[in-house]
Amino acid sequence: MVKEQDVLPRILLLGSSGQVGFELHRCFALQGKVIAPKRSELDVSDLAAVSNFVDEVQPSLVLNAAAWTAVDKAEEFSQDAKKLNALMPKLLAKKAIEKGFFLIHFSTDYVYLGDGNKARAEDSPTGPLSVYGRTKLEGDEAISRSGCRHLIFRTSWVYSARGNNFMKTMLRLGSERDSLEIVSDQVGAPTPARLIAEVALESWKKGLDSGVYHLSAKGEASWYEFAKQVFRLAQSAGVKLKLDVSSVKPVDTSSYPTAAKRPLNSRLSVEKLEAALGCVLPDWKSQLKLTFDEIISK
Repeated sequence: MVKEQDVLPRILLLGSSGQVGFELHRCFALQGKVIAPKRSELDVSDLAAVSNFVDEVQPSLVLNAAAWTAVDKAEEFSQDAKKLNALMPKLLAKKAIEKGFFLIHFSTDYVYLGDGNKARAEDSPTGPLSVYGRTKLEGDEAISRSGCRHLIFRTSWVYSARGNNFMKTMLRLGSERDSLEIVSDQVGAPTPARLIAEVALESWKKGLDSGVYHLSAKGEASWYEFAKQVFRLAQSAGVKLKLDVSSVKPVDTSSYPTAAKRPLNSRLSVEKLEAALGCVLPDWKSQLKLTFDEIISK
């Protein structure tokens, strides 16, 4: 009789409590035995503990969705951000070489310069504007240099039906206020965590070549346009709001000074990924509707 452990791959998921991690857990559940330690079980900022955990699990695939994502706090706690965003991926890449597992890592548009008005390709010049962006780039480069088998997905403006994110913040503020001012000069592609996980799974199953890929929904929007679309969906669904869509006003980034500088251009070209998968990624509005419906149905 063939034992289960002899058939199913062992998949180690780091960062399972986050938006992307949660969706990865759901998507990869049928692909093997998913080991997704909680924070109480594994402190991912403890590199020695991570190394030991990998040795114990002996995975064939590691999904790294763990990261320091508090962009402004990273300016103050730069060493903490570096440990999670740069040193931990470097460790995983080293372990991938030693143990022979495949590594899927998730990154960000913040590694780029953030200027211009065109979508960036994967080989566009980098030039992060913040500690968060710099540490994420260090992690990407460490994995790429290692020679391990890997996929690095750079994505943008992640949201989901759970956790804290822009979409859910807008719904909360829309029920509390009768007007809002939203930044309109930062442009990117709102991307649901569900789509990221689904594409990551498909990429792994199809055996994409190791490298960096952009993974976002198609199209583009400013935060202002993103917010207005959220409120349109809410009103169409009969969600009780205090404000009307016409009460949402555009403002420049300079109106909301932050500790970390944000990129004005977060557009990412997904042509490389689409060609590799032989697909066309869905547009951001249709994906927002799916995610919004998930919230409403609860």
